[in-house]
Amino acid sequence: MKMTDIMARAPVIPVLTIEREADAVPLARALCAGGLTVLEVTLRTDAALAAIAAMRKALPEAIVGAGTLTRPEDFERVAAAGAQFAVTPGLTQELAVAGRHAGFPLLPGIATASELLAARASGFSALKFFPAEPAGGTAMLKAFAPVFADVIFCPTGGITRESAPRYLALPNVSCVGGSWVTPAAAVRAGDWAQIEALARDAAGLARH
Repeated sequence: MKMTDIMARAPVIPVLTIEREADAVPLARALCAGGLTVLEVTLRTDAALAAIAAMRKALPEAIVGAGTLTRPEDFERVAAAGAQFAVTPGLTQELAVAGRHAGFPLLPGIATASELLAARASGFSALKFFPAEPAGGTAMLKAFAPVFADVIFCPTGGITRESAPRYLALPNVSCVGGSWVTPAAAVRAGDWAQIEALARDAAGLARH
């Protein structure tokens, strides 16, 4: 499966920071029930790798990826956990090489035109625009569009339910990454019904 196919599955990819392994499966079930079947588990907690493995085992209908890969060795770790795609906040030559040999798609992060050119030269045309809001938001993506007509984006970073439709209306945006669908308080309380409702709302957002 190509990264473009994964990005086309839903308008929003939940960006998940999972503190407790026990939350992984019920959280994923709630998101999938709401229509968000592509999930990004960030490598920001000790529970991340176990969460990916648990989600893959329990929810074959989901596409589970790993985010916040910052070192080449991270690719081996997430592959062992069963990740089906990877996301990096930026792109170095070492990460690009690891990504090309990983056996699953990579969504590399860029924030500037120079970084975009470097990513494209490394063979990537589906990119994460990060951090989206601080890096210029929709205005930056509109400026990229005529110059880099062959590149599509998943903007991530500071995007909310209110701002997401503005990004999704852009022709060079396939989907957005966001954490608003999984409020920390709801996860801690095990309020999976609330998360399912937020996911259903996000899954219904219109795209260009």
